[in-house]
Amino acid sequence: MRERAARLVGVDAARGVALLGMTAVHVLPAESPDGGTGAAHLVAAGRSAALFAVLAGVGVALGTGGPRPVSGERRVRWALGLVLRAALVAALGLLLGELDSGVAVILPYYGLLFLAAIPVLRAPPARLLAAAAVVAVGVPVLSQLVRPHLDRPLRRNPTVDSLLEQPLQLLETLTVTGYYPVLSWTAYLLAGLAVGRLALGDRRVAVRLLVGGAVVAAAASAVSALLLGPLGGTGRIAEADGLPAAEAADAVAEGRFGTVPTTTWWWLAADAPHSTTPFDLLHTTGTAIAVLGAALLVGTSLRGRARLVLTPLAAAGAMPLTLYSAHVVLLAAVDPDDDLGFWLLQVVIGLTAATAWRSTGRRGPLEAVVAAATRPVVGARGTIRPD
Repeated sequence: MRERAARLVGVDAARGVALLGMTAVHVLPAESPDGGTGAAHLVAAGRSAALFAVLAGVGVALGTGGPRPVSGERRVRWALGLVLRAALVAALGLLLGELDSGVAVILPYYGLLFLAAIPVLRAPPARLLAAAAVVAVGVPVLSQLVRPHLDRPLRRNPTVDSLLEQPLQLLETLTVTGYYPVLSWTAYLLAGLAVGRLALGDRRVAVRLLVGGAVVAAAASAVSALLLGPLGGTGRIAEADGLPAAEAADAVAEGRFGTVPTTTWWWLAADAPHSTTPFDLLHTTGTAIAVLGAALLVGTSLRGRARLVLTPLAAAGAMPLTLYSAHVVLLAAVDPDDDLGFWLLQVVIGLTAATAWRSTGRRGPLEAVVAAATRPVVGARGTIRPD
């Protein structure tokens, strides 16, 4: 029981880190005063959203039995529950997309991502990791091939209107051409499922996740830098896109909108935030697993009251749907003069409110709605939430 509690605290704390990172990227300036990349974007851009997605897979794995996946009727029930959960989360995302928040709302993509877990609910960790690697490398290549033949993506948030009026273009946006393309992002989900099938309450597993994730992240960035620099990738991109060398270097390094241009295959060597190239996917998967490993290590190392240091982060991570939605609504309603002060205010209020709410022993408000809607399908024995 103590091991399970440590595991849950670590997973929730990691999800809290993801929430803080995403809100920082949404609020704080992308550029520093000296013209460089802002600190929040340098640390969290692309990585926090990837952590959110990897933890979706971890949550599904924990909810379906952890190291001992459910089978038989319970597996069917969980699959149906994931379909319903996906619909509810995506619907909420479409509603939030109607707001003028300036945020690329992740929830419609996130909801659709749950469906990718259904065929592999009982797959072993090694097979899931192998599949994640194949998706991370292969799907961006396929995307480069097919995107020139698809409609232009919706350069706005998916909404109820786009679902009703442009359903096929919306599907293309969500799966291939959008800000968080689900087919490529399935790599995050599969990696998270693999991790969630491990004994996460074991400190040795936490250390392996921390070290292994860091190694993968560093290796992906190193190979990307080698391809773009000494092996001439940036120069090839400059030639293909008709850019001066300096502009090409800036274009390669800057954050994208979910995809890279199809003018040359060398674009796939980039690892910029939200470029969704093999190196971006591998790097951010590695950083996500490393953060989770660190959170689990802290959760399993601390005992008794010492573990309370993680309580605010874990409390926020236990109600991500509620806090994320409140954040989007707040951004649509407020135009702050002081970005840093506005973000810090959200952090303080969010962590305080989440901690107070968790002390009641209840789920977050929106989490409770989703749980209540899926309970008749999943049953009362679905003890660990997959959100």
